[in-house]
Parts: sequence; C-alpha cells; structure tokens
Amino acid sequence: MTATNGIRTVRLESMTRVEGEAGLRIEVRDGQLQDVRLDIYEPPRMFEAFLRGRSLREVPDITARICGICPVAYQMSSAQAIESALEITPGPEIQALRRLLYCAEWMQSHALHIYLLQAPDFFGMESAVALAAKQPDLVRRGLELKKIGNELMELIGGRSVHPVSVCVGGFWKVPRRNELLALRGRLEWALQASLETVKFVSSLKLPEFNADYECVALSHPREYAMNAGHIVSSAGLDIPVREFEQVFLEMHVAHSTALHSVRSERGSSYLVGPLSRINLNLNHLSPSARQAAEESGVPWPCFNPYAGIVARAVELVMVCEESLRLIDTYREPDPPSLPYTVRAAEGCAATEAPRGLLYHRYRISDQGIVQIAKIVPPTSQNCRRIEDDLRLLIPGILERTDAEIVDACEKLVRNYDPCISCSTHAVKIRMNRS
Repeated sequence: MTATNGIRTVRLESMTRVEGEAGLRIEVRDGQLQDVRLDIYEPPRMFEAFLRGRSLREVPDITARICGICPVAYQMSSAQAIESALEITPGPEIQALRRLLYCAEWMQSHALHIYLLQAPDFFGMESAVALAAKQPDLVRRGLELKKIGNELMELIGGRSVHPVSVCVGGFWKVPRRNELLALRGRLEWALQASLETVKFVSSLKLPEFNADYECVALSHPREYAMNAGHIVSSAGLDIPVREFEQVFLEMHVAHSTALHSVRSERGSSYLVGPLSRINLNLNHLSPSARQAAEESGVPWPCFNPYAGIVARAVELVMVCEESLRLIDTYREPDPPSLPYTVRAAEGCAATEAPRGLLYHRYRISDQGIVQIAKIVPPTSQNCRRIEDDLRLLIPGILERTDAEIVDACEKLVRNYDPCISCSTHAVKIRMNRS
C-alpha cells in the first residue's frame, strides 16, 4: 500500500487460482470509483500467426496446444471450421464420438474449477491444499472426477493433454467399443459424484449480486449445444455462426494484451460460459441435470455471476449422463475420417469451450495452406463483462479495508474461471484511493 499526491494505491502482487497472468487496476478518488481495468500483461502468444503458412492438416494439432485445460475445444473448433470451408460433413458416428470427447473435457475442466480453484473461496482458505486439510473427502471427490474426465480424454484423444487423435474429417484413430465400455463403471460413479457436487455447491452461501447481462451461447434444436448449433442471446439474437463477426467486434484496449469483445452495434459487453448456456438451453439438459438444476434453488434464468459454480456443477451432471448415453449407443466410425479434396476456401465454426463460446475462422489456399486464421476465445469475450461486474461491485464495498476489497475482487474474477493462458499464475490488483 502506498500513497502519492493524495492518491492511495493498494497493490496485490499475486492472485492464485486463475489461469495465466493479468492485473487489475482500481482508482478511487474522493470516495468515488474512477476506473477499473483488467490489465492482462502476459505476452501475446501469436497462435493465429503461427498457423499462417501451415498445412490445413496441421491446424488441429497446433490449436490443441493453445490450452492445456481445454485443448479439445480449440482442436474441435479448428477442425470443424476447415470442414466447413471444404464442405465436409462427418457422419453421425464421428459427430457422436467428438461430442463424447467434448464431454470428457468439460468433466475434467469443471471439476478442476469447482473443487480446486473456486471452492476454497467459500471456506475462507487460500488454496485447495488448505481446503484438503480440512475437507479431504471433498477435494478427493473433485480430483477423482477430474481424473475420470482425463481418462476418457486419453482414450479418445490419444492423451489427456493436447490430444492428437482429432483430424480434419474425423479421427486418425478411434477407440473400440469394449474400451469405452470398460470406463462405464467409472462414469456411473462420476454421475453420482456430480449429483453430490450440485448438492454441495447449492449449500454454499452465494453473495447477492445481479447484473443486466446479455447471455450468449450456442443453441441446438435437439441437444444441449456443445460442438454444434447457432448463436443465440437473451436479448433475442439468433444467427448462424457465419455471422459472428458481423455481430461481435474485437477491439484493442491500451491496458491489455488481450482483445475485448463487444456487441458491434452498441459496444456493450456480454456474457459467455456455463451460466449463459443454462439460461438459454435449460430445456435441453439431460434428465438428471435438468432435475438437479431445478432442485438447486437457483432461479433460472439467473444473472448472478456467483451462481456460475452451480451452473458448472449442473453441466457436470449433464456430461456424465451424456457420456454414459454416448457409450451405450457407440458405433465405431468406419472409416474413422472422411476423404476430402483440397481447394481454396474459407470457413468458420463455433463450439462451447468449458468457459464459453469459442469461434474460429480460416482461409486456405488451393494448396491447402492457411492464409488467414482468426480465433476468438471465451475469456477475451468475457473481459469487458468482468470489468463491468467490478464496476458494479466496488462502489458498495469501498468502506471495507483494502484487504477485504481486494479479496472480494479476486472472488468475483474467479467466478469466470478466466483462462488467460495455459498456466495458472498471478493476477495483480492495484487500487488508487484518495
């Protein structure tokens, strides 16, 4: 804490339990909030530039390296965008297996966030290690759920981190039916554990907070949208994925190496992620997940960001139940991938990463070389919304101590499970107060 020229500055040098490196700057003068900035200072990782000049066949493997927690989302979005460009339509067996791989990713990612990254906030503890000392069974359940998700990812994807099996047109290799059935008992346990997870998070005392969100997510007429659908919003938006860039605008901000996304016609923020998905797709949840959502005590649609932990838990139930269904109906794709003819083309796709809507667009040459690559991740879409939430939160807590304000801001940011990069490192918070 320092004071210069009548402006009080409070600094928190590191915030654990977020993924990547960023800073938060808060300015208060004469008791009034002046500015809030989510300063993402991590160096740009240049994946879009890396992709230019590479063969389209390399794209799923390169994009899988963008994130160690949600590689399937990047891999799947890139493969489907190129398939869109080349007018490839994988058959139902390939699509079902891809959905199962996506379920595995949501399972391990949601379990990680609920139990290891956010749960300590509700017990006043600094880490999952501290929580494990007091609540060992709770943390053990979260670790086991994550492990099962990783096992399913490894079986389908070839490995649990940066999978290698997905290719343009399908898969390089697919699992045998008996290999998937061998995991069925583990997934039955996971389903029961996920139901217990909903009960656990529903028992937590969530702070009272409501905002005027425009929720944005994929929607599908026949299923809970994960890797297919059209884009809808709580403000009445309903567009095909190809119109994404007409409606949503990425913009540079001076205080961040991450772009901010806004609604192009009015410059307003919007919300992507589990809370938006359930608000917009409640009726398409699996039976057990729908019942769990209704019994959670959360009034859907919900516009309290702290209820995001409940939304993740409900989705955990959904992917466990959906995984069992997909395994029971599994038919091995034959062939595992479709042939295609390379030509000059452009295509896009969007899927639902654990943290929200993920958009990819590629232009390829007649030699199959990537000329343009555009990737819009969910965290960059939520950056402006996080800042807006902080602007709503901070004026009501300015009478608290600096440490209490910082703690409240950290907890609010963690609701979004921001995936700033592949690593979980630090967020810096600075507050200027006169």
